[in-house]
Amino acid sequence: MFRVFGNAWKVPELRKKIIFTIIIIVLYRLGSAIPVPYIDGNALHDLMSANNDTLFGYFNMLSGDAFSQGTLFALNVSPYITASIVIQLLTIAIPALERMSKNGPEGQQKIQKITRYVTVALAAVTGYGYYLTIKNNYSGLIADGWFPAVVIVVCLTAGACMVMWIGERIDDKGIGNGISMILLANIVSRGARLVLMIYELLSGENGIRDNLIWVIVALLMMLVIVFLTVFFSDSERRLNVQYAKRQVGRKMYGGMSTTLPVKVLMSGVMPIIFANAVVTLPATLALIFPSWENGIKTYFSTSSEYPFYVIVLFVLIVAFAYFYLSISFNTVEVANNLKKNGGTILGLRPGKPTADYIKKVVNRVTLIGSFFLSFMAIFPVLLSWTGQPALQYLVFGGTSMIIIVSVALETTRELESEITMRHYKGFLD
Repeated sequence: MFRVFGNAWKVPELRKKIIFTIIIIVLYRLGSAIPVPYIDGNALHDLMSANNDTLFGYFNMLSGDAFSQGTLFALNVSPYITASIVIQLLTIAIPALERMSKNGPEGQQKIQKITRYVTVALAAVTGYGYYLTIKNNYSGLIADGWFPAVVIVVCLTAGACMVMWIGERIDDKGIGNGISMILLANIVSRGARLVLMIYELLSGENGIRDNLIWVIVALLMMLVIVFLTVFFSDSERRLNVQYAKRQVGRKMYGGMSTTLPVKVLMSGVMPIIFANAVVTLPATLALIFPSWENGIKTYFSTSSEYPFYVIVLFVLIVAFAYFYLSISFNTVEVANNLKKNGGTILGLRPGKPTADYIKKVVNRVTLIGSFFLSFMAIFPVLLSWTGQPALQYLVFGGTSMIIIVSVALETTRELESEITMRHYKGFLD
């Protein structure tokens, strides 16, 4: 990866893209520290830190602590991601949107425009919900009334729209993966907290003697998690495809063999995001209905002695992996495309037999990927049961690690393709 970035830096056009991406991410992180008027960021941070296992804690992780501090980018990319998922689902349900999405670049631009409008609407609704939450449950407001409410909602909505604009600028003028790069910056920004935690664990009279081994074990675990994430992110099942020869005029086309790759983590980190949003709802509702708090903490929380939370999280990740696969990968369409181009999977007839075979392979591969995602999501919870602070706080969660590794790998692939297109001499040396 570092070799690819080094080679890309030597290409003037790619160097400009890398510098532009770094500058705009730095500006974004500075914007994440701008406070929203009428919100007491310090009081809000202390109160939300006590409820880190709720949906608010999950949003806070994705926003790089901006959510708990009440800053301009508190909503972060959540409205945009939600709008993209909603439009993607509606594209399948509404024929007009489906035709628009298949209408080439022009149709994609229209879909993107609709997504922006939906993002603005969701940001306004979410901003108002954010205001009501800190007003009724956290007392994080400096002043109350209709004017502070309007200012807070407008600032949060503008911040979410600005984050969307920053992501699109990275896609257009940077190295791509704009929204993913923003999530990566948010997660990496929390890395300084790891260094501080290591210092606190090792400081004191008995800190080095009691915690040094556990700190080393935690760091080794993180290296193993990185290795497993890279391995599963690159893993794929390749189906052999043979294209028939055909003559067009005086030229002969086809007759080549290739592969149809089926990724193990085809759905990426989305199943974990969906599942975490669901399993944190009970703890979030306990903030609204205080009478539920004791029951939820006893039976359905990360600190509970009962395994209900872990079991439900495991089942939901597997279910969402298959759900997201069903809306993002159409086996019938893939089989029809192979048939139109004269391609066949060896030993199978074109059409329905090919579609059934691809579906069977995809389901099996997705099962393996969903089990890995479930393990990555449950692993930090299992470590919390050990009672060791080093294992509880130093090991990154599954969502964070998968986002970091996936963005790094995807960015590396895009830079490799850019270098290849420019025929950079040192790339294949």
